[in-house]
Amino acid sequence: MATVRTGVRVRALSAVLAAVLGVSALAGCSSTGGKRAEEERARQAASAQGRAAVNTPKWTVAMVTHSGDGDTFWDIVQNGAKQAAVKDNIDFLYAHSDEGQQQAQLVQSYIDKKVDGLIVSLAKPDAMKDVVTKAVRAGIPVITVNSGAEQSKSFGALTHIGQDESIAGEAVGDELGARGRKKALCVIHEQGNVGLEQRCAGAGKNFGGQLENLYVDGTNMPDVQASIEAKLQSDKSIDAVVTLGAPFADAAVKAKQGAGSDAEIDTFDLNAKVAAGLTAGTLGFAVDQQPYLQGYEAVDLLWLYRYNADVLGGGRPVLTGPQIITKKDAGALAAYTERGTR
Repeated sequence: MATVRTGVRVRALSAVLAAVLGVSALAGCSSTGGKRAEEERARQAASAQGRAAVNTPKWTVAMVTHSGDGDTFWDIVQNGAKQAAVKDNIDFLYAHSDEGQQQAQLVQSYIDKKVDGLIVSLAKPDAMKDVVTKAVRAGIPVITVNSGAEQSKSFGALTHIGQDESIAGEAVGDELGARGRKKALCVIHEQGNVGLEQRCAGAGKNFGGQLENLYVDGTNMPDVQASIEAKLQSDKSIDAVVTLGAPFADAAVKAKQGAGSDAEIDTFDLNAKVAAGLTAGTLGFAVDQQPYLQGYEAVDLLWLYRYNADVLGGGRPVLTGPQIITKKDAGALAAYTERGTR
């Protein structure tokens, strides 16, 4: 009887051991399989680059903005739009002009070409109103990006993608106050651009100190630097300078050095140079509105509308910012800024 019981116990222990070993083997297979699956997905993603992910018709989408080539912000917007266009089997066209009437004429040229969708910025909405409404009447779906959130819906656009400029400005005002600043200079690099005016107005609204606007010619960077330097030399009480675009932050840093000022330099928008400045401490903070996302989502949402009559936002803007970026954040974003997606 004892021998039988011993045999039963041995068989039971053997069964348990086999089960344990089986689980271990499965775990090992799962781990290996998971790794192989990840590698396979990476290979598939690499091979799919440059190839559409859908089999919908080859629709044509045009983007017309108020600034463009050579501006790092709009380069990033284009990177996002182009990547979405590849994925969505879309022929992507791009043009820009900083003159409102010329921008409107470019939009008209794409209406004449009967494109399947339009993406436009509304920095100068009065100049763009008629042509945008004309596109909508012609049956061309329009999405606005970056600027003109207040006018987008009334012009007939499907939705607006970007940040609320007033809210972004208010975030800057809060951040300046939290940093103990008392007098700030808000540098407006394009007169008549409603979005830039809203940023400075929002900053002034929430900033407990004094904020003054400085208008400069953004097409002439030496003039931008000279104007900021002269202001810092004449008013030593200025302890913060806020530029409204990443390319102007570098000019402000040089102006600060030339004036022998202790003012903190802060900026809207993010690129590789701004990320490096945040890491080095030459810049205090940046306001990121994720331009890559603006371009990508605009193209993708037009594809969704053409394919499935989808509209995102429920009549309200789709916000991509603001996000305050400081030195502690810059390192994690550096790789993305280097590849041109942040």
